[in-house]
Amino acid sequence: MVPCCLHLHAMERKELNNINCSYIWQSGILLGPSGLGAFRRFSNKFFPPAGFAVLDTMAHFAVVYYAFLVGLEMDLAAASRIEKKALTFALAGMIFPSILGSCLYIPFLQHDSSTNMGFLFWAIALTVTGCSVLAQLLDKLKLLQTEMGKIALSSAQINELSAWVFLAAAIALCSGILTAHWAMFCTAAFVLFSIYYLRPALVWFMGRMPEGQGYSEHYIYSILVGVAFCGVVTDACGTHPIIGAFVFGLVIPKGVLEAALVQKLEGFVLGFLMPVFFAVCGLRIDVSAITSDASWEMVALVIGSACAAKFLSTLFVFSFCQMPLKEAVFLGVLVNTKSLFAIVILFIGVEQKALSIQTYTIMVIAVLLMTMMVMPIMTISQPRGKSVPYKRRTIQKSKPHEELRILACVHVTRNVSGIINLLEASNATRESPITIFALHLVELIGRASAMLTVHNTRKSGSNKPSHAQAQTDQIITAFEQYERRCSGATVHPLIARSAYSTMDEDICSVAQDKHASFIILPFHKQKTLDGEMEDINPAIREVNENVLASAPCSVGILIDCGLAESGDFARRVVVLYFGGPDDREALSCALRMAKRPDISLTVVRFLPSEDAAVVQPLDFLGKTHGVVTVNIDCERERELDDDFLNKFKIMTVNDVSISYREEVLDDEEQTVNTIKSLDQEFDLYIVGKGRGVVSPLTVGLEDWCDCPELGAIGDVLVTSEFTSTFSVLVVQQYVKKRTVVKGDGSVRTTSSENQKEEFEDMDWQPPAGEDGGFEPFAYPREKDDTDDDY
Repeated sequence: MVPCCLHLHAMERKELNNINCSYIWQSGILLGPSGLGAFRRFSNKFFPPAGFAVLDTMAHFAVVYYAFLVGLEMDLAAASRIEKKALTFALAGMIFPSILGSCLYIPFLQHDSSTNMGFLFWAIALTVTGCSVLAQLLDKLKLLQTEMGKIALSSAQINELSAWVFLAAAIALCSGILTAHWAMFCTAAFVLFSIYYLRPALVWFMGRMPEGQGYSEHYIYSILVGVAFCGVVTDACGTHPIIGAFVFGLVIPKGVLEAALVQKLEGFVLGFLMPVFFAVCGLRIDVSAITSDASWEMVALVIGSACAAKFLSTLFVFSFCQMPLKEAVFLGVLVNTKSLFAIVILFIGVEQKALSIQTYTIMVIAVLLMTMMVMPIMTISQPRGKSVPYKRRTIQKSKPHEELRILACVHVTRNVSGIINLLEASNATRESPITIFALHLVELIGRASAMLTVHNTRKSGSNKPSHAQAQTDQIITAFEQYERRCSGATVHPLIARSAYSTMDEDICSVAQDKHASFIILPFHKQKTLDGEMEDINPAIREVNENVLASAPCSVGILIDCGLAESGDFARRVVVLYFGGPDDREALSCALRMAKRPDISLTVVRFLPSEDAAVVQPLDFLGKTHGVVTVNIDCERERELDDDFLNKFKIMTVNDVSISYREEVLDDEEQTVNTIKSLDQEFDLYIVGKGRGVVSPLTVGLEDWCDCPELGAIGDVLVTSEFTSTFSVLVVQQYVKKRTVVKGDGSVRTTSSENQKEEFEDMDWQPPAGEDGGFEPFAYPREKDDTDDDY
């Protein structure tokens, strides 16, 4: 994973507050009946009944706003994309622990008739897994990007969301069997009202705020009053105020308002109110009451069985998911992690008089033991989970209904509009989502240390932020506004501060860490008012060249000459197709855009005529900087192009918004004239960089390139004179690195020009040539979609 320097962001603040709360909780236990509270004189003096009533009221207030924060930060979009394997573990983690928890409660029913519904709260407490705490633990153990970690985190999200539903039902049943159906019906009606009426009202409410301005105190206070009002509504319905607060937080749209609310509330709730809640919970624990009517052996058996509930449920289903036993054991330990929510459930059980002090204390001790055992077991065992294979490195190999990950790099605010308009055209939908990692690249000045930070959308302590901070806020705000407009897009803002000489390493590291399929880079030139292209910063050119040389996925350089000025995304797109892997990637990118109903796509394939001069493939042989290159199999490339285009034509035969035509030309001069004849017809040109192309229609243009990183055709579109204004996206498809043996026997790593892995994954020795190098050979067949490298 990329080393991140996070400026005390939300996860770290929660972790610190959890540590503080645990100390206060321990203090509460020592001051309660289990410690000094056992002495009547001490308890009467320091914790009289009237004083405890005040603390109990504050604890209830803390729980309500804690529930609001949980709902506010819960990501339903991520929960809706849970994989089948994670869903199986989540269901097993709900069914088996709830049954076992209910059975473990049976010995205590015969002693206390007032706890007939206590088994429900035991079952829910055993079912829930702390998602936020588990994420912190996985990050510490370096398991967050492993398959085991992703399954554990996904199942925890399902368990936590389901626990809220079960808790609402349990509270309703505690009010009485005869009135339970009415309470659940009213609560369900409130949830539907919140989804279909309250959320649209909040969206309208947010839309009235002028862009670029924060939310005033009046708006924030109105939301906080809404939290209390929703709590009163669900309390009147017969459930509990925390249900209303949680649902209200859940329906608030993600964005600037969410960040402002978290900024105002998080420190107060987790730093002031929740410690009071933990103190009250600790004061209620009475260890001496555990064995009041049960033996220590029985209590130990109940606690041990409760701790093993989640673990046993994971072992029960591991064989159905074809998971190794060792990984299933580790996963069973991980899902035993509990959070504050488990304590909240037990707290409400006592409040509803469903749990006695004895049963409450037993389950609190069980929850503490579950969470305390996870970290030592995982640290001692040192599981080395296999990282999720980085398969989708290109758009061509990405599945239509699979998440597409894009790394969008921005240097200055001028880059933002064009990149966002390009993302708008990329057709992000709920069925085909896009995750954008918006990376603001900041030049490192002075002797400061290079760092990668997760952008904090909350306001800094200074009323007058620096120019760099203001620029970053403006860039990230623009991406967040795009996220709110587009239901299928998710934005994660990042900031990389480094020198230009190492900036490409940061870009490639982030792309590798985030499993990106496509990197968008801004061009180092911009168009002036007189139509000329001038350099913004020559150092950016070197950064782009280095990224193209070592990127772990496909790369696109955006030359924005029209998208930023128009303020709208491209609606008329053309692909200039000459052949090769880069052009296939360019057409794949355009096909994703063409799925939008308001975008038209034209594909122009350029073919050499019979009279065109024949370019020998041997022109591309020889030594380059001491590395023996391998001949490009032109015939194989033509077969791949024909097959790809045939599939494209079959797939789009009935789509009137997509057109295809072929141009048969003699030389590069006719190529340039044909491209110029397309002027004033299109908003966006998408072209491949041109690696792997041996064509008489482009070979002469390569000698005159001012910007080799754009390829021959990209350079023509940028440097030639056109009467209209359009933007250009130059695409380079990812090719896997390979090892090449030099004539002297030394080994060097270079990149394959044909996206084939003949030197890796194959036990094959090429024949030696006369000069000790390699003879040209035909590449093997393409790998299918199951290959890990795609």
